[in-house]
Amino acid sequence: MLTLLVVIFVVAYAAIALEHSIGVNKTASALIAAGSLWTVYAMMSGNHDLVGADLSESLAATAQVVFFLMGAMTIVEVVDAHNGFEVITSRIRTNSQPALMWLIGFVTFFLSAVLDNLTTTIVMISLTKKLIDNHEDRLFFAGMIVVAANAGGAWSPIGDVTTTMLWIGGQITTLAIMEGVFLAALANLLVPLLVTSYMLQGRVVAPPPSTEQHGHRATSEFDRNLMFALGIGCLVAVPVFKTVTHLPPFMGMLFGLGILWLVGEILHRGKTEKEKERLTLVHALMRIDMSSVIFFIGILLAVATLEHTHILSALAGWFGETIGRLDLIVIVIGLISAVVDNVPLVAASMGMFSLEQHPQDSFLWEFLAYCAGTGGSILIIGSAAGVAAMGLEKIHFFWYARRIGGLALIGYLAGALVYIVQYRLTHV
Repeated sequence: MLTLLVVIFVVAYAAIALEHSIGVNKTASALIAAGSLWTVYAMMSGNHDLVGADLSESLAATAQVVFFLMGAMTIVEVVDAHNGFEVITSRIRTNSQPALMWLIGFVTFFLSAVLDNLTTTIVMISLTKKLIDNHEDRLFFAGMIVVAANAGGAWSPIGDVTTTMLWIGGQITTLAIMEGVFLAALANLLVPLLVTSYMLQGRVVAPPPSTEQHGHRATSEFDRNLMFALGIGCLVAVPVFKTVTHLPPFMGMLFGLGILWLVGEILHRGKTEKEKERLTLVHALMRIDMSSVIFFIGILLAVATLEHTHILSALAGWFGETIGRLDLIVIVIGLISAVVDNVPLVAASMGMFSLEQHPQDSFLWEFLAYCAGTGGSILIIGSAAGVAAMGLEKIHFFWYARRIGGLALIGYLAGALVYIVQYRLTHV
C-alpha cells in the first residue's frame, strides 16, 4: 500500500509541476490525487473507523485554511472594487527607473506582509502598467515584484499561504515570526535591489500615453478611503484577534468579513441596484479565485494521507540520515519549492517533523517559513505570485530564469545566511 500511495503522489506532484506543459490545470491533478490516495488508504487499510477518524481530522485542519483564504480574498476583492488601492498607487511618482524600482520594491514588500503575496503582485503589476509603457521594462519590474512580494509574505503570518499554514497549525506565532524572519526577508529583497539599481542606472521611466479612464468610477473618495481603511484594518486585526481570544484565525477573518459586509450594505443602500452591483460582497465572492481555493483543498487532503500512513515521518528520518544538518535540509526544501508548488512542500514538512521534536517558534519552523516562502521566487512557476505575474505580463519561463532567477537565488542565499547568523547570535 505504501508504495502505491507514493507512486500516486509523485505522479500527481509531477502533473502539478508540469501544469503548463501538459495543459492540465493543477487543481484537477490535486483533486484526483486526494481522491485516489484516500481511496487506496480506505480500501487497503482494513480499519475503516481509523480511516474515517483520520479523514475527519484532516478535513478540520484543511477547512481552517480554506475559510481563512476565502475570507481574505473576498475582503481584498471588495477593497479593489472600490478602487481602494489607489490610496497607495496614486502616490508613487518618479522618472528614474532605479528610484521607481526601490519604491515599488519596498511598497510591495510591506504591502505583501499586510495582504498576501498573490494579491500584492496583482495590485503592483497593475500599477506598473499605469507607470511604464515599455513592455520589456515592465517585465523586469514584474519579476522584481514577484521577489519582493514573496520576501514580504515570508515574515508575516498572513503574507503567504505557507506561512499562514504554519501559523494556523501552531508551528509559529505572530510576533516570533515577524521578529525572527524580518531581517532575512529584508536581505532577500535588498541584495537583488542593489544589483538591479546598478543595472538600471541612468535609465528613465517612459510613461504610457495618458488616457481617460472610463467605466467603473461609481465610488466617491470617501467610499474608497473608508473601504480601504476598513478592509486593511480587518486583515491586520486577525493576528490580534487570535492572540486575544485564542480562537482560530479563520474565525477572526470571517468576523472581519461580516463587519465589512455590513458597512458596505449601509454605505450603498441609497444607490440603485445597477450602481451598487459590482460593489457588493456577493459580487466579490463571485470574483475570488475558487480554482486556487479548491487546489488547496485537494493538495492538503492528499498530503494528509502520507502523514497518516507515516510515510512523511519516514522521509524525515531519511533526510536526517542523508543530509544530517537541519539548516541544509530546510535550504534544500526551499530550493525544491522553486520547481514545485510550496504549498504541498510545507504541508509535507508539517507532517514530516513533529511539534514534540521541534517546538513552536523553533529554528526549523521559522527557517522553513523563510525558505519555502522565498525559494519559489527562483523560478516563475515556484509561487502563486510568480504564476500570477506570468499570466498578467505574459512572462516566459526561460526569460524569467535568465533575467530574474539568478537575482532571486542570491537574495535567497543571502537571506538564509542572515537568518542562520541572527539565530546563532540570539540563541547562545
